[in-house]
Amino acid sequence: MSDDNRVRVTVNGTDFAGWKSVRIAAGIDRQARDFDLSVTDVWPGSDVARRIGPGDECKVWIGADLVLTGYVDATPISYDAKQVTISVKGRSRTADLVDCSALNEPGQWKARKVEQIAADLARPYGVEVIAAVDTGEPVADHQLQQGESVFESIDRLLKARALLSTDDAQGRMILTRAGSDKAGTALVVSQNILTGSAALDFKDRYSEYVVKGQKAVTEDDADDGGDDGDISLSPVEKAAQVKSTQPDSGIKRRRVLLIVESGQPDGATARDRARFEAAHRAGKSYQTTYTVQGWRQGDGKLWVPNQLVQIKDPIIGFDMEMLIAEVSYSLSESGTTTTLTVAPKAAYELLPETPGSKKKRKGGGKEPALNPPIVDFG
Repeated sequence: MSDDNRVRVTVNGTDFAGWKSVRIAAGIDRQARDFDLSVTDVWPGSDVARRIGPGDECKVWIGADLVLTGYVDATPISYDAKQVTISVKGRSRTADLVDCSALNEPGQWKARKVEQIAADLARPYGVEVIAAVDTGEPVADHQLQQGESVFESIDRLLKARALLSTDDAQGRMILTRAGSDKAGTALVVSQNILTGSAALDFKDRYSEYVVKGQKAVTEDDADDGGDDGDISLSPVEKAAQVKSTQPDSGIKRRRVLLIVESGQPDGATARDRARFEAAHRAGKSYQTTYTVQGWRQGDGKLWVPNQLVQIKDPIIGFDMEMLIAEVSYSLSESGTTTTLTVAPKAAYELLPETPGSKKKRKGGGKEPALNPPIVDFG
């Protein structure tokens, strides 16, 4: 293996290399990238086995590229009559946000930005939070739910704002949206695609998404909701009932999904959640996996998540740009390969809005109408 692709793990200032097999995975749907490496018990160039222990802090490199900062989870050992093999498995620092409970007291935030709340929740576990995009207006009210993990609490905020969260090579949580950077190499059948597969599974799609919530407002605020969705005042609860509906014209029979939004969502939040659910589920139904030789593109850069890549696949039927949602680098007896999971960019965006509705906004003008078609894939 060339030095550009030499995989090493740094633990306590020592580099460990000479791996027999490698799997390193990262993706925009993953909260923590992970790795699984194995090697014979006696490390190359050494007469004594130097073991890595569970809980050790580590960094994983491919050549000069840092790809993961985190902790060792496990060091399994197996052997037979011919050899002893040890494996090292681990995940990004952000894994603790997925595994561990939210500890904040009193556990309530009012009028705080999403990244501020996320940073407070992640701080007890030493994880930094970075907002790579504008996360919108401050959240009116967010409260911890009994027994939820840090990520489960953050995820409720993300879904309400149609945000994505993932990790980076430094082990930080990144709040983001679908990227616009383009890969330098296209994926083309009969050229660099070794294998391809698409489930084309529509079972998680619905003909209609209904998002409901409740928000305390004055009677003036509950006029008609303007362009922020439907709001009606409840005299009993003295709160606004917020509701937004988004259809998916790609589903022909009636299938309705009701989502109850936590906190105090306004009409715009409910509308965006409904639009994101429709677009995300529709796009994910076209999710496809490709395998290519090597770990790097034609320009020498690693394949990475959240880049747009041109797909030319007449077998499945794609001739379009898609978003790389996940990458997995592998080393085996067959050499180095990268598995790329791709989906339409629409899977990670809100549906577009187009003018056309005759309903008047509170401040004048027309309310933008939602465009029901998700994506026309032909």
